[in-house]
Amino acid sequence: MNIIIHGRHMELTENLKKYAQEKIGKFKRYLNNISEATVTLSVEKYRHRAEVLLKVDGSFIQAESITGEMYSSIDEVVEKLERQIKKYKEKMVSHRKNKKGATGVGEAEETTPVTTIKRKFIDVKPMSVEEAAMHIEMSDKNFFVFTNAHSGNVNVIYKRSDGHLGLIEPKQ
Repeated sequence: MNIIIHGRHMELTENLKKYAQEKIGKFKRYLNNISEATVTLSVEKYRHRAEVLLKVDGSFIQAESITGEMYSSIDEVVEKLERQIKKYKEKMVSHRKNKKGATGVGEAEETTPVTTIKRKFIDVKPMSVEEAAMHIEMSDKNFFVFTNAHSGNVNVIYKRSDGHLGLIEPKQ
């Protein structure tokens, strides 16, 4: 596994690099097919952000954490990734069982071409629409998925081409 560590708005020390490499390096034990791990550490005022993107067999597992101290941000993002990797492994095992357990109808399904879908796992956090708008304006992403604290539904807020924000809510 190739571990790439970037620092934004901060100087990376050797201790911080070693700490991040040790924490991210332990994921080799859980999944042996991780090709690359990109770690981005950044500081904005009092917010210490750690973002990790793992490339696993063409799909991506991503997590980020913001705390008041960089080492705790790294610890928190590692915990989030552990939960996501466990879910990923459970899905892979259940898909394998479904393929082995299928009898009779399997031939027609095997001849159809398989399309690769880019996957990204996210933690959907409950928050207000105003908090989500503030989050998307602070980030460089074009959209943000969150759980609406008022309705309990999953919503998507996105940047429109005219510079304003749009909100997608499920119809009930």
